[in-house]
Amino acid sequence: MEPNIAEIAERVRAIREVCGFTTEEMAGATGIDESKYIEYESGDLDFTFTFLYRCAEKCGVDIVDLLTGGSPHLSEYAVVRSGKGLPMKRRKGFDYYHLAATFKNKTAEPFLVEAPYRADEQDKPIVLSTHPGQEFDYVISGKMTFVIDDHITELGAGDSVYYDSGRPHGMIASDENGCIFLAVIMKEEGSC
Repeated sequence: MEPNIAEIAERVRAIREVCGFTTEEMAGATGIDESKYIEYESGDLDFTFTFLYRCAEKCGVDIVDLLTGGSPHLSEYAVVRSGKGLPMKRRKGFDYYHLAATFKNKTAEPFLVEAPYRADEQDKPIVLSTHPGQEFDYVISGKMTFVIDDHITELGAGDSVYYDSGRPHGMIASDENGCIFLAVIMKEEGSC
């Protein structure tokens, strides 16, 4: 079951208030203007991974706390069966499944990502984003066009890329059958 936007918005607001931060402080921490932050916190905008990641980091909680309202509780190992990752939207059109939602004190956030092919995206600039830390993406099936800064490369099944995710980066499925890839987002050193 995918987390409800209104429920996540309420948890973001509640944790901000518990931590004693203003909406202005949280907007600064998430890298957006205050009015847009308030739209997120009101449930008027669908959340991006980057926004939730930065909120969780600022408030010293796990991103899963914001997504589900429950804290991860496993510390030795966590098994996620096929098709059972915690679903979330990180960006429009992409389906993300968190593969370690029940493991506490993670140093990385692993996701199985399903990216659909969109013909209208193929000839447009790829939308770029940034988030703290590093990222590793491994293509399981299909193809993706990957951009970091002004470098563009095509990745196919079995290819991978490891990069500083603080640099502007983005990707789109470039195969008509879409692209499935494993994305592992490592936190900045000292942020765990």
